[in-house]
Amino acid sequence: MNLLVVVLPVAAILWIAYLTYGRVLSRLLRLDPSRPTPAIQLRDDLDYSPIEPKFLFPQHFSAIAAAGPIVGPILAGLYFGWLPALIWIVVGSILIGGVHDMTALVASIRHKARSIAEVVRDHMTPRSYFLFLSFVWLALVYIIVAFTDITAQAFIGEQTLENGEKVSGGGIATSSLLYLALPIIMGILLRYTKLSLNLATVIFVPLVGVAIWLGQTYPFDLTAIFGIEDAAAHKVWDVLLLAYCLVAAVVPVWMLLQPRGHLGGYFLYAALAAAAVGLFFGRETVQYPAFTTWNSAAGGALFPMLFITIACGACSGFHSLIASGTTSKQLRKETDARAIGYGAMLLEGLVATVSLCCVMVLAKDSPLAASGKPNLIYAQGIGGMLEPTGISASFAVSFALMAFTTFVYDTLDVCTRLGRYIIQELLGAHNAKGKWIGTILTAGVPLFFVMQTAHDANGNVIPVWRMFWALFGASNQLLAALTLLGVTVWLWRTRRATWVWFVTGIPTALMYVMSTWALVDMIAAKVRTQGSAWYLDAVTWVAIVLVALAALMLVEAARVLWGLRSAPPPPAPRSVTATA
Repeated sequence: MNLLVVVLPVAAILWIAYLTYGRVLSRLLRLDPSRPTPAIQLRDDLDYSPIEPKFLFPQHFSAIAAAGPIVGPILAGLYFGWLPALIWIVVGSILIGGVHDMTALVASIRHKARSIAEVVRDHMTPRSYFLFLSFVWLALVYIIVAFTDITAQAFIGEQTLENGEKVSGGGIATSSLLYLALPIIMGILLRYTKLSLNLATVIFVPLVGVAIWLGQTYPFDLTAIFGIEDAAAHKVWDVLLLAYCLVAAVVPVWMLLQPRGHLGGYFLYAALAAAAVGLFFGRETVQYPAFTTWNSAAGGALFPMLFITIACGACSGFHSLIASGTTSKQLRKETDARAIGYGAMLLEGLVATVSLCCVMVLAKDSPLAASGKPNLIYAQGIGGMLEPTGISASFAVSFALMAFTTFVYDTLDVCTRLGRYIIQELLGAHNAKGKWIGTILTAGVPLFFVMQTAHDANGNVIPVWRMFWALFGASNQLLAALTLLGVTVWLWRTRRATWVWFVTGIPTALMYVMSTWALVDMIAAKVRTQGSAWYLDAVTWVAIVLVALAALMLVEAARVLWGLRSAPPPPAPRSVTATA
């Protein structure tokens, strides 16, 4: 069976969902193009600045589309077969992930573009606000740990392709460093010269391709430069990446965050376009089994692990932080929320589907499938798709690995910046001292975890990211549940409409059950292994804290909803100072 038989129907379903369910959501949320958004009313051209959707979309998309839509689908496909993964990607992105992103974005713009945590405070309790912020910060730490370590792995070693060509991890490191330099140059030129954004796009997007080519020519290989082993080089890259997070979280957004997000968005479009070309002109067929097992030795039980292994490709709580953190301050019209909030999530579902295709083309007993390395599976999968077009296999694989690291960079510095904001809010320190304390804590705590040596259940040494992926997925999905919970309380308080329970209430319940179930299973497995809860590692103790925070949030929501059972709904307001 050709891959197109899978991908084309998925693309059609997602497009139809955007045209139909997306329009339904717009009507239910009463999106009004004439209602001024915070970007208009509070415009300062620093944080609040209206941007056309064609520019805001790639910025938002590059921020939300981290390594999740690549790593999660590949791991789930390896564990359970591609069919369960595909079903969750399609259904999840349409009915849960897209709803989550769009409602979080709309909730923010109806509250002066404030964060989703502040929306929770307004409509639940001050205690809920503290619980939510604490949960978010812990979730951000795990995102940083998982994505830092998996990116560091891409910068070491060497791959020998089927045709004999080699792809150096040091070459990918060089390309990545050049990629980070390009947006800094672009940001400076945009700020201090008359260079337009359109012209900058035309100049700098092709330079990303040049960076990919130069990388393999001039590899920055730490093992060769310092004469160290791959394992040591991996740890060094972990430290360097966290140092990057530290710097990126404090520099002005115009210097790195905004231009890098803009370039990253177009590069990710190019990655999708490359995959589309490969799918149309390639001869790749499905080889991997559609279904393998209900209980994977590596991945656990399909229920609930499928729903937390594939996080960003179907639903991601992290998206709410982006939607209510930066995107809501730049939304030009309320009706743009459909394309930016709902549409970007559906496109991420398509990215996840393409990633899953990289597993589908593998034989179940192939060495690449046995390696369990998502970045290599993705890179060689995209390389194989592009082979019939005449593109060099080494360039194609380098391009795919760069796309992978691009996803990650866009997430790492945003997570660190958001973590800094949360620490400043919790400490009440909004000065320069608080800025540095928040940043150092957010980038420093992950340093403790990435320097650990991780082992699997059999005592074998494994990459740190693999130990953290399940916990990252569970905490990320539980964050989505908490966001949906806050949105549900807001909508019920302001609308009292039955549709609220179906549109956001059911997704809240599903994500709450699956993510909590997964966390409890992980905690129980550790307790059985260690023999006593008092000897658990720090990772498991954090999982226990996450479950406790989520349970307390649910209690707070229940108290609020119970208190509203007989109160009349407030009138629907019409300005950004309103609560609906």
